[in-house]
Amino acid sequence: MQIQRYMSKISGPLLDRINIHVEVPAVKYAELSSKKSGEPSSAVRGRVKKAREIQRERFKGRKGLFKNADMQSKEIREFCQPDAGGEDLLKQAITKLGLSARAYDRVLKVARTIADLTGSVEILPEHIAEAIQYRSLDRQLYLEA
Repeated sequence: MQIQRYMSKISGPLLDRINIHVEVPAVKYAELSSKKSGEPSSAVRGRVKKAREIQRERFKGRKGLFKNADMQSKEIREFCQPDAGGEDLLKQAITKLGLSARAYDRVLKVARTIADLTGSVEILPEHIAEAIQYRSLDRQLYLEA
């Protein structure tokens, strides 16, 4: 228990600097041996290329900005404004999960990218919810502490 507290003090600030962290469970044999095919890589590649083009256009003429990952706080405030429902969801996440200011910015950047991947101009509550889910290690640390 004491080691867990110590690790959370060290890990929290380090984990804050990582945009996406998820726990990946072992794949069951039935899934590995299934004949079903997943989404083709070409479809994923197409979505990513489209999202990167959206981002290039968004940051056109801004020195050093080419993609969402390049945004700093100023740009996050400008380009990552969620609607009222998304804002409420973020407030709940900050309050209940104890997310830091840095994690708040990370969630907004990831949500912006998720919105871009879906072709949405606006950041919707579902984009915020998905981005919050990618902070799984934050949730584990704060819920264990």
